[in-house]
Amino acid sequence: MEIENIIRQIAVAALPILFAVVFHELSHGLAAYKLGDPTAKMLGRLTLNPIAHVDIIGTIIMPVALYVMTNGQFVFGYAKPVPINPMNFRNPRRDMALSAAAGPASNIVLAVVSMLLLKYAITPLASFSSETLAEQLLEPVALMLKASVIVNTVLAVFNMFPVPPLDGGRVLAGFLPPFYARIFERLEPYGMIIVLLLVVTGMTSYFIYPLASIILSLLKML
Repeated sequence: MEIENIIRQIAVAALPILFAVVFHELSHGLAAYKLGDPTAKMLGRLTLNPIAHVDIIGTIIMPVALYVMTNGQFVFGYAKPVPINPMNFRNPRRDMALSAAAGPASNIVLAVVSMLLLKYAITPLASFSSETLAEQLLEPVALMLKASVIVNTVLAVFNMFPVPPLDGGRVLAGFLPPFYARIFERLEPYGMIIVLLLVVTGMTSYFIYPLASIILSLLKML
């Protein structure tokens, strides 16, 4: 891949990835706060300030590298986990599941908003704007919005894979009978190893790409 193309992809994807990952973590904290846990608020994590959330490797290096290496087809990243104390919840198992689901849900919302802005704001503006304005401003914004749709969709789908500590694993644990939930939660120390094996072996292509493609197709119909 030519160096110019790599730099261009990084420039296009960096801001959408940063915002997607930060908003994902913020949504966990906001949901937990609304459900009765003030831990994230007390620690200053209920903010869009990226400094409070960014993990250099997980928020910047890894997702941007994956986006570039897969030509925008796959991206995964993470920020500093938002601290949640389930003992503050009225219904710990249910509310923990809802807090976990808030992250992927926020990414779907961002994907929808990005698609709406692209189709009903940027594209119409481009047709009435001067060639200079379209090339220097509207085209870069359109590319970032397209990247935002893909990034947020893939992050939402990937995070809902039912393996702890991914959000999907926490959601599933919240709906399993308590006995089976405790057994399932014992997978958490090995969860990221399982996820990495799925990525390396290509098994993720059997569930992430099909579901992400369906969601992207639905978004194009908006």
